[in-house]
Amino acid sequence: MARSEDKAVSLFPGRSPDRSRARPSVPRWAVVGIFVILAFGFLAEARAFLMPATLALLLFFVFVPFRRLLSRVGIGPSGAAVIVTFGLLLTVISLGYAISGPIGSLVQSSDQIGARLEERMQAIRENFRGIEEAAAKIDELADGDTKDGEDAPATRVTTNDAATTVVETSDGPAASATMTTTPAVPEPDGTVRTEQDIEVKVDATAGPTTMQQLVTLGPEIISQIVFTLVLLFFLLSSGDLMYLKIVQSFDSMKDKRHAYLALREIEDSLGRYLGSITIINLGLGVAIGLAMWAWGMPNPLLWGIAGFVLNYIPYIGAMLGTVTGAVVALLVYDDLWYPMMIGLTFLALTSLEGQFVTPLFVSNRLRLNQVVVFATVALWAWLWSVLGMVVAVPVLVVVRVLCEHIPGMEKLGNFLAGEAPPALEDEDEDSARDIVEAGDHAADSADATVLTAEAVEEPPDTSPVPRA
Repeated sequence: MARSEDKAVSLFPGRSPDRSRARPSVPRWAVVGIFVILAFGFLAEARAFLMPATLALLLFFVFVPFRRLLSRVGIGPSGAAVIVTFGLLLTVISLGYAISGPIGSLVQSSDQIGARLEERMQAIRENFRGIEEAAAKIDELADGDTKDGEDAPATRVTTNDAATTVVETSDGPAASATMTTTPAVPEPDGTVRTEQDIEVKVDATAGPTTMQQLVTLGPEIISQIVFTLVLLFFLLSSGDLMYLKIVQSFDSMKDKRHAYLALREIEDSLGRYLGSITIINLGLGVAIGLAMWAWGMPNPLLWGIAGFVLNYIPYIGAMLGTVTGAVVALLVYDDLWYPMMIGLTFLALTSLEGQFVTPLFVSNRLRLNQVVVFATVALWAWLWSVLGMVVAVPVLVVVRVLCEHIPGMEKLGNFLAGEAPPALEDEDEDSARDIVEAGDHAADSADATVLTAEAVEEPPDTSPVPRA
């Protein structure tokens, strides 16, 4: 068979193949950028499937050591899967039953709570009336217009031969009023009837209520929980099949061993991290429940469960709990002192846990870059809402472990690490720290160039000098 170059010569005898001309190559960053955009779009569109599947996979790595422990006492993979899945199901049912009563009472009294909250906000607004009046005066001086009251609702009038339609839109829920008038028609005797038939239709379209949203989200949440538990059951009941298939996908024995060790380190890291965080969150939930009971807040059990669950979401969970506690306290107490103190109590307990308790019980190897953690939580919240915030840090732990075992990704794993990153084979950690500390004292880039040059001793050039 002739080669392609020989064919080109035979087809075009007057030409020779130009081997020096290279095909234009697509920049690598463009391909990577397109892949990232498509990946994020896929994650957002397939969230209904990927959220429970990701949660089931994370729980599989967490409970694999427990399955091995049960196998040593004679319980097979299927029995271990039944124990784990039914245990998680009972936990979810117990938590749902514990919060069903307080949440039901809140839903039943939602109208009174809304009125009370509006009353409290009006009282707070009265306290700042002077500031609002000063701001209004500044606006009048800046715009040159005097506003006696609220702006009138926008009105749009359309006319035709048959009727006149008036549409008014207010600042509240979307509403429209349509008035149809029948034009005056002359009678047979020449007289004109002055009476007209007027028909007014008002169409007020409001958004879905809180109860409607809960009814809509209820079946979706239940279906995702069931899907997660069923998938977890099949993963655990399969025994070592998943590990075996992953290891078999590699060629050399060295790669097979590295793959298996990476899987074992993922389950160890996730187990230690989630186990430590769960125990810490349990203690935090008890402390928050007792603090809310001491302040006289309603349903301290609900506050304890909320503190336990929200603390799985770094940073954002503490902010949500603080704001929610302060808002609910506005409905319970008449002055502003108690709401402020209750919000600060929630914030103080979560800050104490984050700054002292968690660093004490979570090993240095499991700590992550705090900036990366916050950005990751925000990203997964945008992609997968609340569940995305919960699984963000466990997924980040898995990614960091994989970076330590995949050649060429060690620097990414070092970037994801916290205060004590793992040492890299091609980078001296002490030298990198000396460079950063020396450059930190520089006022500008020119000073940084001088100071970092003093901190780094360049190795002598031992390359042979080319002969003339």
